[in-house]
Amino acid sequence: MGLMRRLAALLLLCATAVWATPVAAAGVAWQPRAKVAGIFDIGGPRADGWLVVAGAGRLWLVDPQGAVTPFAQGPAGYADDKGGEAYLAVSPSLLPGESGCDFQPGDVYILRLHAPLGITRVDVHGTKSAFATIPGVQSLNGIAFDTGGGFGHRLLVTGSAGGGKMEVAAIDCNGNVEVLTRTAPVFEGGLAIAPAGFGSFGGELIAPDELSGNIYAIGPDGSSALVVKSGLATGGDIGVEGVGFVPAGFSGGGSVFYSDRATPGNPHPGTDSLLAISSDDVVGTGVKEGDLLAVTEGGAAVIGVHCDSSCTVLPVVTQATKAHGEGHLAFTVTHPPAATSPSPSPTASPERKPSPQSPAAVVAVIVALAVLGAGALAVVRARRR
Repeated sequence: MGLMRRLAALLLLCATAVWATPVAAAGVAWQPRAKVAGIFDIGGPRADGWLVVAGAGRLWLVDPQGAVTPFAQGPAGYADDKGGEAYLAVSPSLLPGESGCDFQPGDVYILRLHAPLGITRVDVHGTKSAFATIPGVQSLNGIAFDTGGGFGHRLLVTGSAGGGKMEVAAIDCNGNVEVLTRTAPVFEGGLAIAPAGFGSFGGELIAPDELSGNIYAIGPDGSSALVVKSGLATGGDIGVEGVGFVPAGFSGGGSVFYSDRATPGNPHPGTDSLLAISSDDVVGTGVKEGDLLAVTEGGAAVIGVHCDSSCTVLPVVTQATKAHGEGHLAFTVTHPPAATSPSPSPTASPERKPSPQSPAAVVAVIVALAVLGAGALAVVRARRR
């Protein structure tokens, strides 16, 4: 009987270890991927797989595993608005707009926060040039490319119009500016264009407001609507700061990235780190491709938003941290869909984390252990005879 008890105990120990695996992996949290002094915003990835990172008035390239390389830091490079919130956007591969030209993939467009307020361009070779001046704004606080085409595949830029209202302007690849509205609600931070399947907001500009916690949609005609109340903490340097949409292929492997800016003396002091969460962790919370992720500035809490006939909110990262989040979300996909497959990354793609064991797999392991245990017990009894 002693041997039988020991076998039973061993079987129970093995089964407990297998069942414990998904429980231990259930918590989702940001992990530091790279250190960049003064990190403030990120864009991309470019076709070569690298992210473009802004920090302390300079630009850097960071690969998905965290290798950091200076970018555009030569005599004709970028060194501007140090300490300012100069958000950036990296040009994707877009169809030609109404102007008949297109933005060159990989070029970086950065808010110019000093007079004349506007946009600076840094090409893929690291050369800086003036691109456009934005009329009628008191400040600039948002930028995103129209990846859906509803705005004519143009660059969208937002800023304060005064009186508690926002201006939204669209800029074509020749630098021509069209003001779409000067009466949008207050918002700022990392903006994004909704994919076609995002309920009634498909193709619209999605913008977060840290003060109210609201997430808004701005249409090509300049109209605005409330997408959802985030339910996250609100206030300056606290509330929802950046949004981004989970891309196609993300569930097969990849990461989402966010900037954690060092801000001494703030309740959320930050660490000057590029933060990351694996695709396995994100989709494990119930978030699907095409859903919106929204992140706070204070603590980098994350929710997912799914919209069809109505919009629902899913918690993703709920643990309080000292992170001081800023700017856009950026996504990498380990195996992109064939139609949009980029060039190979300069370094190997990051390793995917193993998925938690499914209940069926757990049962199969336990059954196999039970069979092994029964076989061992039979051998012992045979020897005793």
